[in-house]
Amino acid sequence: MELAQEAHDEASAQEAESTLPALEAEVAKLELARMLSGENDRSNCFMDINAGAGGTDSMDWAAMLMRMYTRFCEQRGWEVEVNDMVAGEEAGFKNVSLHIKGEYAYGYLKAEIGVHRLVRISPFDANARRQTAFASVDVYPEVDDSIKIDIPEKDYELKFIRGGGAGGQKVNKTSSTAQLRHLPTGILITCQTERSQSANKDMAFKILRARLYEMELKRREAERDAAEAQKKDISFGSQIRSYVLAPYRMVKDLRTGVETGNVDSVLDGSLDDFITAQLLGVKNPNRNAAVD
Repeated sequence: MELAQEAHDEASAQEAESTLPALEAEVAKLELARMLSGENDRSNCFMDINAGAGGTDSMDWAAMLMRMYTRFCEQRGWEVEVNDMVAGEEAGFKNVSLHIKGEYAYGYLKAEIGVHRLVRISPFDANARRQTAFASVDVYPEVDDSIKIDIPEKDYELKFIRGGGAGGQKVNKTSSTAQLRHLPTGILITCQTERSQSANKDMAFKILRARLYEMELKRREAERDAAEAQKKDISFGSQIRSYVLAPYRMVKDLRTGVETGNVDSVLDGSLDDFITAQLLGVKNPNRNAAVD
């Protein structure tokens, strides 16, 4: 196009311009292939959402995040199953474990690992004051059965307990809930998806293998990043994104600088801009100011 413009060649300029859509589509495919080229990026994954500081608001925020990610997955045709959930005393839940099945589920959702902050007028405050709540998100890939992770019998405790819940048909009324504790790491897995003890036990071991595998990946990454440790951003722990509903409305990713005023759309699962920017390695030049 530059050559055509320099030569004032209108026909060549039009020909070059007509090839742009195809080239842009090809570049998009290459970028997608690059950012989703990790060993486990095509895998299903497990997601843990845990309420943090903020009391009842944080538990409600955890439930809002689960809805947001469920909508995001539904838009891609992915399947979401709840493996375990501990309900909050007044609203939401303290923690939830999700099993997400879909191509590139881990590749996309690994971009969401970290602490998410919500700022809003609390519906649980009689004085309608503005409150800040936190919830953490962790994601790890489902380990393929071909990957062997040895878990010696001496390293775990397995027991079956009676399921609990708010009542009704969803209550697991038999002692089929599997509770698996990995002694060396202290990891505790509870699974009550199925009524069968055997099915819950198998799922608990699958989740444990996935978490042990992810821990090993993180250990290796930590070793690689040790030399760069002094160059990391200084910020509030691992907080990655703020969702502000009052006094103004904005969602801003503190890592990449991507932001939008359409909060409702984000909470309905429109996360593509945030996830793509993070996976492509976009950096926020004003990270410290954004945290403030």
